[in-house]
Amino acid sequence: MSPFMKFLNFLYDSLPPSSWFLVQRHNLASASETDEVVRSGIIGELLYIWKETRIFVFIPILKFLVTMCLVMSFLLFIERVYMSVVVVIVKLLRRTPEKVHKWEAINDDDLELAHTNYPMVLIQIPMYNEKEVCQLSIGAACRLSWPLDRMIVQVLDDSTDPASKELVNAECDKWARKGINIMSEIRDNRIGYKAGALKAGMMHNYVKQCEFVAIFDADFQPDPDFLARTIPFLIHNREISLVQCRWKFVNANECLMTRMQEMSLNYHFLAEQESGSSIHAFFGFNGTAGVWRIAALNEAGGWKDRTTVEDMDLAVRACLHGWKFVYVHNVEVKNELPSTFKAYRFQQHRWSCGPANLWRKMTREILQNKKVSAWKKLYLIYNFFFIRKIVVHIFTFVFYCLILPATVLFPELEVPKWATVYVPSTITLLNALATPRSLHLLVFWILFENVMSMHRTKATFIGLLEAGRVNEWVVTEKLGDTLKSKLIAKATTKLYTRFGQRINWRELVVGLYIFICGCYDFAYGGSYFYVYLFLQACAFFVAGVGYIGTIVPIG
Repeated sequence: MSPFMKFLNFLYDSLPPSSWFLVQRHNLASASETDEVVRSGIIGELLYIWKETRIFVFIPILKFLVTMCLVMSFLLFIERVYMSVVVVIVKLLRRTPEKVHKWEAINDDDLELAHTNYPMVLIQIPMYNEKEVCQLSIGAACRLSWPLDRMIVQVLDDSTDPASKELVNAECDKWARKGINIMSEIRDNRIGYKAGALKAGMMHNYVKQCEFVAIFDADFQPDPDFLARTIPFLIHNREISLVQCRWKFVNANECLMTRMQEMSLNYHFLAEQESGSSIHAFFGFNGTAGVWRIAALNEAGGWKDRTTVEDMDLAVRACLHGWKFVYVHNVEVKNELPSTFKAYRFQQHRWSCGPANLWRKMTREILQNKKVSAWKKLYLIYNFFFIRKIVVHIFTFVFYCLILPATVLFPELEVPKWATVYVPSTITLLNALATPRSLHLLVFWILFENVMSMHRTKATFIGLLEAGRVNEWVVTEKLGDTLKSKLIAKATTKLYTRFGQRINWRELVVGLYIFICGCYDFAYGGSYFYVYLFLQACAFFVAGVGYIGTIVPIG
């Protein structure tokens, strides 16, 4: 026997085995004589080491992970069913926000009183180097049906690109000449990013005369009646601080990736926002397409840039001060989905990292709060943060992309059928019902969401651990109609972005792992599980080579 094997045997005999080691010992008893023969030679030693490691290390760890995933699967199932039941009840009882809360159209019949009936409204449009869409949002804000002397349009331009600055200034000047009270506010730095810009915008003297503030990102285009349909909630219900409206995607049909984004976001608004508004009068502010009561915003401490989700941060703090929110599903605001995979990845990193980091920073503050009930504290910590912002990402990637493929290589792992078939099928169907027109894309959506769960899981851990990219803020790139027309013209004559610049090695590594598991199941398995594995591997490979979303040609 070699010295290396003697050393391993010495360690094995010297260290007292734990209880789970003893459980596994019977697996080796019948093969003890064979093992002595196999130990001769380098290959035999390696095989013996692998067998010991497999039994005493990998299998116990994987069994523990399977148990954890089963628990998370059950928790997610209960959460999704709960939200769906709430939404169904709300729809059946027709409990629209206008019926639940007092809502009356602003009376402008009396010309002498019409002026005073309309409160002063500030409209903020933060932007950064978004020349492709800035004209759309500024124009839509200036076309709002509201007395011109009762609203102020404030463009918060942090752009560093000279062309973007020039375009924003020209657009503001154009509407100023038409009688719109529009202000272009420019900072000499980007401290705090969007939160810093919004905070600086609220510090101007003319803002003191405003009672409410509507916020629109640079690609959002509200309809002219937006204020007329939302402000009455705030006028007649003094306990309401926020009115959030739904997003409507103008480029949902641009590519398969935007169709799948539409499915996810439609479910977010229909289930998460609707149920939170109906039961708890709380939900996460989406950062745009909403109207705030300025007094509530100030009472909650204003805008803070401690995380990349300043909108959610403000919403939670306002909730802890006792303010209520209303989600209005039938008021839509047009906007654009990110259509390049790179832009979508940056957006999902921010949306996953920020909530996890905020949960870390606010859990103690929530527990110590004296103004809200224990029930709402539980809802904030468990339902809103833990399940929807943390568990869902970790479970999706670990279970569907790591554990299930591993069951092919480790047949000792037993995953019950309810966790692999019934629960995921129910959750998937509930999500799909929010976008009926895309039911035929359900398989693509599942595969794509599993791919994105890898990025979301990584971002979640970065937020929880406050690692390197925890405060990274990259503005989501929007192409806009103007740029799209140029891309179409170039597509026939220009080369696409260099292949090497589109490679995503993490997707390729995970795809290779799942593909190997699929090959093993195809060769030695007794079921058709390899079909799912090959499909999921292909999804990772497609994302790995960047062949997803809109591919921008070289200029």
